[in-house]
Amino acid sequence: MNETKTDLSYYYKSLYESEQKKVEDLESQLEESEKEIEELKFHLDRIKSSFVWKLSKPFRGALHVYERTRDRLRRYGNVRGILRKIRSKMREKKAASRIHGTKSFPNPEEAQRQQNEKFSRDIKISILVPLYNTPENFLREMIDSVIWQTYQNWELCLADGSDDAHKYVGEICREYQKDSRIKYKKITENLGISGNTNICLELATGNFIGLFDHDDILHPSVLYEAVKVICEKNADYVYTDEATFEGKNINNMIVLHFKPDYSIDTLRANNYICHFSVFDAKLLDKTGLFRSAYDGSQDHDLILRLTTAAKNVQHIPKILYYWRSHKNSVASDINAKTYAIDAAKRAVQDHLKQCGLEAKIESTRAFPTIFRLKYKLTAEPLISILIPNKDHKEDLSRCIDSILNKSTYQNFEIIVIENNSTESEIFDYYEVIKKHPQIQVVTYNGEFNYSAINNFGASFAKGEYLLFLNNDVKVITREWIEELLMYAQRPDVGAVGCKLYYSDNTIQHAGIVIGLGAHRAAGHTHYKEPKQNLGYMGRLCYAQNVTAVTGACLLVSRSIYDEVGGLDESFAVALNDVDFCLKIRKKGYLNVFTPFAELYHYESKSRGLEDDKAKAERYNEETARFRERWKQELEAGDPYYNKNFSLDYSDYSLKLE
Repeated sequence: MNETKTDLSYYYKSLYESEQKKVEDLESQLEESEKEIEELKFHLDRIKSSFVWKLSKPFRGALHVYERTRDRLRRYGNVRGILRKIRSKMREKKAASRIHGTKSFPNPEEAQRQQNEKFSRDIKISILVPLYNTPENFLREMIDSVIWQTYQNWELCLADGSDDAHKYVGEICREYQKDSRIKYKKITENLGISGNTNICLELATGNFIGLFDHDDILHPSVLYEAVKVICEKNADYVYTDEATFEGKNINNMIVLHFKPDYSIDTLRANNYICHFSVFDAKLLDKTGLFRSAYDGSQDHDLILRLTTAAKNVQHIPKILYYWRSHKNSVASDINAKTYAIDAAKRAVQDHLKQCGLEAKIESTRAFPTIFRLKYKLTAEPLISILIPNKDHKEDLSRCIDSILNKSTYQNFEIIVIENNSTESEIFDYYEVIKKHPQIQVVTYNGEFNYSAINNFGASFAKGEYLLFLNNDVKVITREWIEELLMYAQRPDVGAVGCKLYYSDNTIQHAGIVIGLGAHRAAGHTHYKEPKQNLGYMGRLCYAQNVTAVTGACLLVSRSIYDEVGGLDESFAVALNDVDFCLKIRKKGYLNVFTPFAELYHYESKSRGLEDDKAKAERYNEETARFRERWKQELEAGDPYYNKNFSLDYSDYSLKLE
């Protein structure tokens, strides 16, 4: 008997050492491949700067169209399906332009009502506009849009750095000075965007400040709406939604940007706030205005500083700013001002330093000024990976093999929570994996209850962090644990979730929105979109704050898990992860979705989703109870999902009623 045990021990030890050697060999191959990739990238960059590459742009464009068509065919089944989708989007865009363009302007009666409304505070808004060689029609339309404001307590501060060939700029401004609220100063030399705007500030006497570009247009009610929020919610920083238009008519919108409520991780990765902001002038005592070193991305730099200093940032989910796209504008092409990319990176880096954070910042495929932040890990704590399981040996082995063979982060333990398995092969597999020093198998006796099973597993966990993981996932990203931990390690962050794909390379999870879907409880955004989709305004390309992430892959610190009381066991099948995330949010923590931790999710074999009457009834009961528990939050709407989006679709389709 002892000889048998010794033989088995030697066998498993040899097997483990053999597998470890394979892993080390693969890691060496990977390092060599990464070096080759860097070398190829260098050569690719040289090719892209060549004349031949530029000449081939039309052909590459055709290839891009082909690839997009192929992806759409995969999603919509046939050309007819694609055409239906295109027609639907065209109708949506046309309807949206009607709703959010000039049709949204107040009629004479409403304009008079807004003009006569009395507010609880005396708010004077100084609108700062740096001028430089502004085309005459742009200049007049910009000034007129301020004069036509329904809220009257404003002043327009114009600092003109135009050259001698554009003297008409000053002449037009002096013409408008018949309105005493318009202040103008000619600058002897152009000081750039930041310097010219700082001159505007010297003219300002308002207790709130608004920043306005010289070639854009304000909605007539934007100041009224801002003052209303300032007074009703005691806000010291307010921002609005915006639209980009081209040509002479603001109704010719090419992009409608409906934004989330204040979201610091989103803002670090992407200056989503942009236009239009109104803020308490006292904030400038702490932050100062523009810094010339960040010209080109001076807005991103300032917004990061102001919102960090502000006590109450509020968002108005209405398009109240119209950003003109023309050949020299960033709205038209970021390459018209390439220095903006470097300035934006430095602005984010400076902001992070002020917050005691350190990260490497890289441009993403979505846009040069949409960033991937790679935070430095402050420690390498033990992470307990909890995997509930019943039978499905193939799924579980694939999951565990991918963790062991692909993860670059090594300080983890795996706790498999066995629940009601009946197949002999799974118990044989348990005996094998229990030999691994990082794996243990514990048994939960009782009927399936996702929350109870994971809470039970957590009682065995030794880690500082808990990583809830489904048994039917497979790791793609080697640094997946680091990508999750870099956010979870922050004291202001609660749950962190990854990006999950189905086996057909469509998206299963990219963050959860409460209220989305047929049951109006919660749903996944960008659901079933192709893997390479950039997402709405590039959202699939950067880490961002969300209300909830899926429990199929969710990292949280043990301390926060304990603080919120773990998973609620009354949610046995449905919405337990969303309920958990909402409890975390209620405690004041942020939840984060990152697209840089990627896994496959073979969801077809998930527990608790079988098609039988009892489970369907339980699902409906839990959904109803979720809606009742979080009624207030559902009525308020998901703060990271603009109320102008439809709750019937996951692809950020606009609500058009």
